[in-house]
This record gives sequence, C-alpha cells and structure tokens, in this order.
Amino acid sequence: MNIAEWLAASARLNPDAPALLSGTEIVADYAAFARRAAAVGHHLATKHGVAPGDRVALFAHNATQYLECLYGVWWIGAVVIPINAKLHGREAAWICANGGAKLAFVSADTAAPLNDASADLQSPLPLLAIDDDAFGRIAASGEGAARPAPREDDDLAWLFYTSGTTGRPKGVMLSHGNLIAMSLCYPTDVDSVAREDAALYAAPLSHGAGLYNFIHVRMAARHVVPSSGGFEPDEVLDLAKRLRNVSMFAAPTMVRRLVDAAKARGEDGDGIKTIVYGGGPMYLADIRDAIATMGQRFVQIYGQGESPMTITSLPRAFHADTEHPRYLERLSSVGVAQSMIEVRITGANGEVLPAGETGEIEAKGPPVMLGYWNNPQASAETLRGGWLRTGDVGRLDADGFLTLSDRSKDVIISGGTNIYPREVEEALLTHEAVHEVSVIGVADPEWGENVVACVVLRDGVTVTDAALDAHCLATIARFKRPKRYVFLDALPKNNYGKVLKTALRERLGGKG
Repeated sequence: MNIAEWLAASARLNPDAPALLSGTEIVADYAAFARRAAAVGHHLATKHGVAPGDRVALFAHNATQYLECLYGVWWIGAVVIPINAKLHGREAAWICANGGAKLAFVSADTAAPLNDASADLQSPLPLLAIDDDAFGRIAASGEGAARPAPREDDDLAWLFYTSGTTGRPKGVMLSHGNLIAMSLCYPTDVDSVAREDAALYAAPLSHGAGLYNFIHVRMAARHVVPSSGGFEPDEVLDLAKRLRNVSMFAAPTMVRRLVDAAKARGEDGDGIKTIVYGGGPMYLADIRDAIATMGQRFVQIYGQGESPMTITSLPRAFHADTEHPRYLERLSSVGVAQSMIEVRITGANGEVLPAGETGEIEAKGPPVMLGYWNNPQASAETLRGGWLRTGDVGRLDADGFLTLSDRSKDVIISGGTNIYPREVEEALLTHEAVHEVSVIGVADPEWGENVVACVVLRDGVTVTDAALDAHCLATIARFKRPKRYVFLDALPKNNYGKVLKTALRERLGGKG
C-alpha cells in the first residue's frame, strides 16, 4: 500500500481538521493538504518526467511545504531522498548523484550550496525552491490525481543516507511496508495519538522527527513547524501553552536545553503531551532532572536508520514506576523491544547470548530496511538471515530491557547527530600540513560529545586551528568539524600499526 493513502483517507474523513501550521497559524486543513500534495506530484510527473520508482531529493530546512513535497512525491509513487539541510553542498550533491535523483527540492539557503557543487553531479539537476512564489502556484493549482498511485509494500519509499565506517554515506532503503510497520509501533509502544494532538517539528524533518509524521497524518492530527524553523526552547514552551497536546521528537541535548529553559522560566512544560527522546545517550542524571522539572512527559526510543525509530522503547509507565526495585537500572536502559521487532544479543561468532551477557545488538522485523542502495556487499554484511546487525553493543536483562554499553563503529553523537570520524579524518588528511590524524568523541555535558582531532603534523610544519577549520569547512558540514585540535608527536598504535583510539580517549577524557 502507498503510505500516502493515509493522507488521502484523512482528507476524506476529516477534511476540515487543521493539518499544517506555521507557528500557531493554520496554513492548510487536511483537504487542502492532500490537494496541494497531489498538485506537487502532478507537477513532478508532467513537467519533470518523474515516474513511479524515480528518486526526488529534499535538501531543505523545516517548513510546512516540506510535508507537501514528501506527500507529493509519494502521491505519484516516487521515492524521497531526505537530506540533512546542515550538510555541505558537496555532500548533498554526492547523495543526489548516488541516489540518481531526478530533481531536488531546496530552500533559499540550500540552493546556492547545491548549485556551487554542480561539478559533483553526474548530470544537471533541476532545483525547485519550496519557499518561493513559483512553488506556491504549483501547490495551489488544484491539479493532480484524487488518489495516490498504487504501490506494493516492498516498493521503495524513503532512501535515507547514513554514513558508515567506510566514510561514504550508504543509502538505507525503506519501503512503504517498512514505514507503515514503524508507524504502527508508535501508538502501541510509544504514545497514543488523537486528532487533537500537535506534532511539533523542532528537529529536522529529514530525520527521526519527520518519520513520526505518518501516524499523526493517519489520525488527522496537527503538524506544526515553529516559526524559527528549528529548535528554540522558549519558542517551544510558548507554542505548547498555546497549541496544547504537543508531541515532539528531541535529541538528549535538546531535552537538556528545554529543561534549562523551563527552570529559568519557573515552568513545567505546560501544554507538552510527550517528548520522545533518542538519537544519542541520555545520562541518568539528566532524565531524572527532566522528570523532576517537567513531570512524566518523556518516552525513550532506540533505533537507527536501518530500523527507523523502532528497535526498543521505554514508555512513560517505566519512567514513572519509581517503586520498582530496579527502577534506576531500567531508567538507564533504552527499554524493551517494540511490538514488531525481535531483539537479541550475539557473540563474536554469531551465537545468541543469554540474558546479562554483552555482545552485538541485532534486530529483526517488518520495520527493518530492505538493504543498502546499490551496495549488495554492505547489505549482506549488515543483514544476516533477516537479522539487522546494528554495530552497537549492549546487553538484555531477564525482563528484556536493553542497555547500551558502547558503539562499535566509533560513531560520535553530538547534539543527537551522528558524526563519523573517518569523514573528518579524510578531510583533514588532505591538508598539506597534516601527516596523521585520528578523530574521537570527547564527553560534553551539553552536546553529549564533541569532535576532537588528534593531529600529527609533517616535520618542520606548523598550522593554526583556524586554518584547519577553514580547510574542513571547504569539504564537510560545519557541525562535523572538530571543536578542538590536539597536536601530538605521534599517534598511539598497536603492533599491527592500527591507531589505538581507546588510548586517545583515555588520555583526553573521551568515551570508553
């Protein structure tokens, strides 16, 4: 089934229900939302030749038009490539080229970087700005099919690029069936959804926050993009008081900032129904402080792009069960397997480990990806007998609660965003002054982790932090660049010449 059928159904059954809001202003009801999405899809098909199965990139910041574009693409049976708007233009261009995008939706601030990176594209890529008058006329044209194009459950819908240990992004293939299964876990394992609810998109729609749109569309709830287009704690608190029944996805660093703002205002988050947190480690002290300040408004989820938002969840009830003898242990976990997922822990040889033993976390179920785009080797390595090898390390207790203990892929999670060391290392190694480099994550109370580059310079050469920063910014996104540079005479290595990142972390106070 085409997941856009959920929008079509809500438009038929609840045509007058408020659908899209910019701040507190209603931009479209459900009838208009569906009509505008159909018109966008019609334009893609008739003016740009986009056919079912073709890919369309979305490289734009949060806006109500973003949701119209998503459903416009699905309305005609095409595939969305959501791209983090914070990426460098060259990174976005590589993704567009690898995914074979026929067109890219952009916003005013992303169009120029993508245009500047046109040399990285295999062929000219048409760009359509979602925040100009031309797009408004397209969406308001009233053209387009009344119903979405037929799609099978295994047909590709969402092609999400997530970096891996190779340093190049991999395209996670999520089907309509994957997205439907993921969405149906939400009301069972995360939180109830009603028409009166408001899904607030303060985190990027290209990532986890955007994936939660589906169940809210199916229930004809409101979709709210803050006027700022992003996360501003005071704005969130103000919107919640006016809109009521607000639900949002937030990285742990966002939760901490929101709690600090609530404390400063002497408030408790009035109007917020649920904050779903994930995408990075939430320290026990932080979630206890959050509950003490804002009450029982929190649910934790653990997932990854390959099984989006759906491996485990720690619902509100477990946050509130303070009388349980293992309450703090459970609060430190990431919860139990969601309804459509099996979770197990395996050893070095793939054997299933008993409760209490630590090993690699594996997951299996309908939300798990089809595989990686045009990468059969990576697909085979990651999917083994239908089980997703997450690359994360943890343990299950006798009751099925999963506790993470490490991330075997050395990913750095800063502000809820994954940063892969090799990408940063490769950028720095192209600087003429750099001989060797190793990038690690160092704990930070606000951001979770900061990127730190341990650099060995070539003999007789000097370089400033500012020069290395400028070099990084020429090829990778600003948020990936190191927050600190440590200059060493040599990197610690084992007998095989492999850099010992553990030793660097111990020296600099990093994780592990």
